[in-house]
This record gives sequence, structure tokens and C-alpha cells, in this order.
Amino acid sequence: MKPFPCLFAAFGLSAGCATYDQHLVLESVGPSAEPAPAAGANGSLIVYSAFDGHLTAASDGDHQRHSDYRLLAAGENQPKRIHNDSGTVWEGPVPIVLPPGSYRVLAPANGYGTVTVPVVIAAGRVTTVHLEGGDPWPNKSSFTAANAVHLPDGQIVGLRAAVQ
Repeated sequence: MKPFPCLFAAFGLSAGCATYDQHLVLESVGPSAEPAPAAGANGSLIVYSAFDGHLTAASDGDHQRHSDYRLLAAGENQPKRIHNDSGTVWEGPVPIVLPPGSYRVLAPANGYGTVTVPVVIAAGRVTTVHLEGGDPWPNKSSFTAANAVHLPDGQIVGLRAAVQ
């Protein structure tokens, strides 16, 4: 009797099921009417990714930081890693300046693992993505079902990109 092949087969099947990870891809998020400071002909992107979960030491005390994420420009194959921590308690995520165009953000979302969010960057405008959970939008009443991108739980991620 050879129990080992059956044992390995059973282990392989159970391991395959355990490692399956469903990846959520959201609708495109576009810029708000908010001007991007010092962006010039470029635009800017701010990603409120899920909190890292580890407190980090900052010059004026411990703080939670937004997790790093990856950014992929249209036509590129290799995403760029974005360190999403300013190093200070009150600054929040790091805004980055980008040329206008389409990009993909691959970032941790609170309760969803890594999600993909297509984003549109426009000259002189800010595109903001919220994946940290909670209720971050101060003007939430201005969002409608037609102009907001949501996570499956209803949390607003950002403004829906205009059809181009």
C-alpha cells in the first residue's frame, strides 16, 4: 500500500483552494475640480490606502501610516512602488505629481486585500482615491450614484472618471 501519493494529492488540492485570492477591480476614478498645487502641466494623485497596521516612529510621536502601493502607467509592464508615508503624524498619504493620462493603482483596501483602481490624471487637477475605510469625504452629500465609485460595502472610493 502506498499512502503517500494520495496524501500529497490531497495536500495539493487543499493548498490550491487555500491560496486562491479574488482580486477586485473597480471603475475608473477621475480628478475633482480641486486644483493641484504646484503641478503645472501635470496633475496629482493622492491614495489613501489601507493603514499599514504598524505604528511607526515619527519626529513628534507614533503614527499609523497608509500602506505603500504600486502604480502602473498605461503602456508599462512594471509597476512602480510608491512609499505612501510622509514621515509626519498629520500629513497623511504622499501626493505624487504625474503627467496627464491613465494609470492603475494596485493598493490595499480596508477589508478587501489588494484592489486595482484605474485612475485618470488631468493637468492641474487632483485625483483622490480612498481605500482606508470610514467616512473620509467632507462633502459626501455632493456625491451621487452616478458620479461616485464605490467599494462593494458602499464606501466611496472617489469620483467616477468622465467618459473619454
